[in-house]
Amino acid sequence: MSRFGDRRAALTALALGLALALPAPMAFAQDKPAPAEQSAAPDAPPAADAVPAFAPAEPQGRPPSGVAARLADWVAATDDNGGRPFMIVDKRGARVFVFDEVGEFFGSAPVLVGLARGDDSAPGIGDLKFSQISDDQRTTPAGRFVASFGPSAGHGTMLWVDFADAISLHPVMSVNAGEHRQARIKSGDPNQHRISYGCINVPKAFYDGVVLPALAGGSAIVYVLPDTKPLDAVFPVFAAALSGKGEPRQQVSIEDPLFTPVPDQP
Repeated sequence: MSRFGDRRAALTALALGLALALPAPMAFAQDKPAPAEQSAAPDAPPAADAVPAFAPAEPQGRPPSGVAARLADWVAATDDNGGRPFMIVDKRGARVFVFDEVGEFFGSAPVLVGLARGDDSAPGIGDLKFSQISDDQRTTPAGRFVASFGPSAGHGTMLWVDFADAISLHPVMSVNAGEHRQARIKSGDPNQHRISYGCINVPKAFYDGVVLPALAGGSAIVYVLPDTKPLDAVFPVFAAALSGKGEPRQQVSIEDPLFTPVPDQP
């Protein structure tokens, strides 16, 4: 069996162990746990039923292009992920790309991101209820985050990307039927993917079949590309490598335009 095959078998065992170890139901909402003796967590929709995780036989979805591909190459070449699996979220292209700890492509899928364009979370948004968050505060922050599974306020375990601001990555679910999230995530127009309160929504099958096996119960680095800030304001070392000012172990090409979103065709 090849190294890749051996790793797939190991991931299957780890993922199945994760399914047994994580509390049920899994939580997919912007609701970090409140401090002891308090209940100030934001409103949350009902938790989805957990399903056993499984390792996909082959990578799902198309690999990245443009700046996302260059970032993936740079991360693998410089070990910026510190030996962890990693994800790249392209807000402009409305897509997430998942890689293992050595940069091997694991899969990709369309995403829903924050309704408003912007690369910073509003101050104190992690302590607000959904009803208190204005449309212009519904942003998905850009940057490098250490994501890990952790508890939420009464809704089980979720994958926290930015715990302080209550940003998580979770399967798409309906918070408000009028938002048509299930239809939006299938749209080929990236603009239709702007609807969340800041959390990153992915198809449930992708979460179960790619995200859970890739992380195998551990942590991951999540890189969220900016959509309003210059790249060097968010990822200065990577931007320097792109411009030829840095000296990464692997030179990164910038022949393609910086952002070239390709709509997903369901």
